[in-house]
Formats: sequence, C-alpha cells, structure tokens
Amino acid sequence: MGKTAFIFPGQGSQAVGMAKDAYEAVPAATEVFRKADERLGFALSTLIFEGPDTALKQTSNTQPALLTASIALYEAFKEKGIRPDYVAGHSLGEYSALVASGVLTFEDAVETVRARGQFMEQAIPDGQGGMAAVLGADREALAALCRDITESGQLVELANINCPGQIVVSGTKAGVAAVAERVKEAGGKRAITLEVSGPFHSSLMKEAADKLSGKLETVKFAEAQIPVVTNVTAKPVREGSEIRQLLVEQVYSPVLWEDSVAWLLEQGVDTFIEFGPGSVLTGLVKKIDKTVKLYNMSSLESFASITEALEAR
Repeated sequence: MGKTAFIFPGQGSQAVGMAKDAYEAVPAATEVFRKADERLGFALSTLIFEGPDTALKQTSNTQPALLTASIALYEAFKEKGIRPDYVAGHSLGEYSALVASGVLTFEDAVETVRARGQFMEQAIPDGQGGMAAVLGADREALAALCRDITESGQLVELANINCPGQIVVSGTKAGVAAVAERVKEAGGKRAITLEVSGPFHSSLMKEAADKLSGKLETVKFAEAQIPVVTNVTAKPVREGSEIRQLLVEQVYSPVLWEDSVAWLLEQGVDTFIEFGPGSVLTGLVKKIDKTVKLYNMSSLESFASITEALEAR
C-alpha cells in the first residue's frame, strides 16, 4: 500500500470565507478560530469570513489567517483518524505542517506567523523589491542568469522551485525586471510579476530572519510525531531545535518544493491531500507526477469523498 502526505499551502491561496463551513459545523474547527482570536487579541475570524480582501492580502494578516483556515480544515478531517506518513508545507504552509506534526502548538504557531508577516513587511521599503514566476526556464540556466544580474549590481535569486517549468525569482525590483527582460537566455518563455509586498525567500529578507530568530527562541519546539519535509533541505526532520533553525533560514532561502515532492515520491508516497483553500499545491504535484492521487480538503464538501476514497484503498 502506498504512503500518504498531508500538504499545506502558502501565501497566495487565501480567500475571504475560507473554512467557514468547517467553523460552523465542526467543534474542533470552531475552537481553532477561537484560539486564534484569543491569542492574537483581535477578531482574525471576522477578517477571514468577511474581509475585506485588501486587508486579508496584507502579509501580516494573510499568514495567521491561512494557517488558521488550514488547521481548522485539518482538525475537521483528523476526526476520521487518518494519519499521514509525512507532512510538508510551502513557505508559510510549513508552520501548518509543524502544527499537524505536533512540533508547535497552534497558538504558538499563529502568534509566530503573525510576527513573521510583520517582520517580512518591515524588511524592505514597499515597492523596492519584487517577485516573478518564470515559466519554461531551465533551473541551472536561470540560477546562472540571476548570478549574472546580481553581479551587475541588482540582486535577484531563485526563491521557489515549484515544479518543472515554474520557478519564482525574488530580489530588487530592477533585478526581477532584468530577469523578465532576459528570460529567454535561460530557456524561459516569459516571467509573470507577482502581487506580493516584498522579495520573499531572498537574501534581502535577512533582517526579517534575524528578528524571527529572536521570536522563535521564545517558542517551545517538540520533536515531530510525523516527519516534516522542510523547504530548506527537501528532507525529513524530526528534531525540534533543528526545525527552529531551518525556519529562520527558510525566510531567505529558496523553497525546494519540487525537490521535496520528488523525495516523497521516492519514499513511496502516492497520495497527497492539501489542507486549505484552493488547489495550488496539488496542481504543482500533478506537474511533477501525473500518476499520484490528489485531494483537496478545501471545504467540508470535499470531506466525504476524500475519506471514502482513502478507506477504499
């Protein structure tokens, strides 16, 4: 029998109204939203359910909101007693994976990602950095192009290795624009500028990482009950102190999502369940391997069909 991985999305998947059906119908999910409001000291649940979308898109709001919705959906699903062999999350989603694996309490995680979002917003003045999704480029050739542009004085780096033919670059606005102009040199078709508030997962985020390091020193990390495949290494980690250090590095290092999925496939994972709104991660997994089974626990509507499919295996 194949293995199962639970995966958790990052920034960009958020939507007004996410996980509201779980909140209304499942006490364990209701409790997740209550804990978030209590720990943060404001009505995050109201922002999630009612918006406005512009406020939800602010990094310092998006991060705790998406974590809360993902964990609420996870808690609703957990009542079935289905346990994954591995967990992983994309960028911010790694914190949801750490809650699911027992490394962090939900309350500590939601407070931490709220601070993480604030630190990332403060790291570089608005409008000076950016990110772009590059389509069709060769990974090594794109890395070489980024080095060339950086050496000419405009920093730009690989940020998210998402799947074959989709890599996100991050850096100064001019550096990202230069990649877009020269994308064909790396075999790429085009570059799409992303609507983000900063150059995430680039070395311009070092200041945010330093602040996050101080914050994480105040948080208790337990040993993982389920192996967590981390963004920085694309390998499983269980030790709490190692995970703490990797979360600091994650802020300014590339998200090795394609590599993480490839490692999971090598271990015999043939089923991926994404917890959270949308289907960004299952879409990426499908581009890496079309043969695996993919499910989205994006609402309670999907609950019955997923559990029936898993029980029928």
